[in-house]
Amino acid sequence: MSASFYATQALHGFVYGMLLFLVASGLTLVFGMMRILNMAHASFYMAGAYIGYSVAQAAGNFWLALIVAPAVVGLSGILIEVFLLRRMLGHGTVAELLLTFGLFYIITEAIVWNWGSYAYSLEPPPILSGSIPLLGASYPVYRLFVLAMSLAVCAGLAAMLLYTRTGIIIRATVSDSSMVSALGIDTSRVRYAVFGAGASLAAFAGIIAVPFLQAEPSMGASILIDSFVVVVLGGFGSLAGALLAALLIGEIQSFGILFLPDLAIIFQFLLMALVLMFRPSGLFGEP
Repeated sequence: MSASFYATQALHGFVYGMLLFLVASGLTLVFGMMRILNMAHASFYMAGAYIGYSVAQAAGNFWLALIVAPAVVGLSGILIEVFLLRRMLGHGTVAELLLTFGLFYIITEAIVWNWGSYAYSLEPPPILSGSIPLLGASYPVYRLFVLAMSLAVCAGLAAMLLYTRTGIIIRATVSDSSMVSALGIDTSRVRYAVFGAGASLAAFAGIIAVPFLQAEPSMGASILIDSFVVVVLGGFGSLAGALLAALLIGEIQSFGILFLPDLAIIFQFLLMALVLMFRPSGLFGEP
C-alpha cells in the first residue's frame, strides 16, 4: 500500500467525519440549549435523505432537493418542538428520552411504510460526477463536494454563533435562559428555531449523503450511534468538541475497516471509554 493510498483513505475518513459533524452539530445545539438528548434527531437525517431523493427524482433537479428537504424537515422539527417536546419540560429526562425514542421509531416506520424497505441512490449532477487526480490517485468529485459543503456549513455556523446578534442570543440562552428571558427575549422562539435548524442540518446531511451512501432503512440507526458517540466524546453542548470528535470517528472508521474490518465497529467505543476515563465531561465539555 502506497503513501497515496493511505492519504486517500484519510481523506475518506475526513469526508465522513465532516458529514457526521453536520448531524451531530444539531444534536449538540439542542442539548446545549434545551438539555434534551433528542433520540429522534437521526430520523431527521433519514427523512432528509428520502424526501430529497423523491424531490430529485420527481423534479430531475438535485439542487432543488438540497433546498426542499431541509426546509420540510426543519418545519417538521419546529412542530415537534412546539407541540410535543415543550409539553415534556419539567417531566424529567426519562420522559423526554421515551418521547424522542418513540418519535424515532414512528418516523422510521412511516418512511418504510411510504418508501418500502429498499435502498435508493441518486446519480450526482453531471458537474459533480467522475473523478479527478488527487493525492496520487483518482478521487470522486462528489466526495470533494460533500467535504466542501460540510466545511462551508461548519464555517457559517461558527461565524453565526460568534459574530451575529442571533448567535449571541443563542449562546446566552444556553448559558442562562432565565436572564435572557428577563431581558425581554422570547426564549421559546429561540428554542424552536434552534430545534428546527438542527433538524434542517440533519436533513441536509441526509440528502447530500444519498449519492454515495444511499437512502436505506437502517441509515437512521447507524448515524444515531455515531452521533451520540461524537456528542459524548466532544462534550455535551460543545460544537468544537463535536467537530474534533466527528473527525476522530471518521478516521477511526476509515482505517479500522481497512485493517481490522471485523472489529472496526468497537474502536469508536474504545476511544470513548478511554476519553471518559480521564475526562468524564468529554474533550471540551463542562463538568
